[in-house]
Amino acid sequence: MNFLYFDPGLGAMIAQAVIAAAAGVMLFSKNVMYKVKSFFGMVKDEDDNFDSIDIEEKDRKADDQ
Repeated sequence: MNFLYFDPGLGAMIAQAVIAAAAGVMLFSKNVMYKVKSFFGMVKDEDDNFDSIDIEEKDRKADDQ
């Protein structure tokens, strides 16, 4: 009879490989879905809030003087 021996290091290595594979699949699929959505024009445009902040600061400085 042959018995298999799994030490804690091997178990941790297997767990790390499973978690890394799941994370890799999740990140890869997210990138692919973004590209597919952008190809079909389904991606929402986000407003850039920094432009409005800069304009308000310039207006405030001009009003103070």
